[in-house]
Amino acid sequence: MYKRWYDVDPTVSLAVSLMRNANIMTQYKCADIIVKKSKDNGIDLAENILTDAFTYVLRRWYDTDQKIAESFEYLKSLPDELQKEAALDIINFLQEEETHS
Repeated sequence: MYKRWYDVDPTVSLAVSLMRNANIMTQYKCADIIVKKSKDNGIDLAENILTDAFTYVLRRWYDTDQKIAESFEYLKSLPDELQKEAALDIINFLQEEETHS
């Protein structure tokens, strides 16, 4: 039994954890990766759904920034295999960022 939706897959859980520990600009780049992966695979969440999703109580770390919160709505809506692909894209991006800094 998992408390958080992203803990179901260890790769997704690791990507979320690494993203959480990154600076805000790097988090934005990761958010762009997630949204691009989603849109490239035919998932485009309606603007009003994202706005509605952002109006609930902000209790999770990624709810404090609308861009990050929206990207997590996209990530959550991806099928499991694409979630894992997006997570690997994020992990690879963060490793690349780390080696260049």
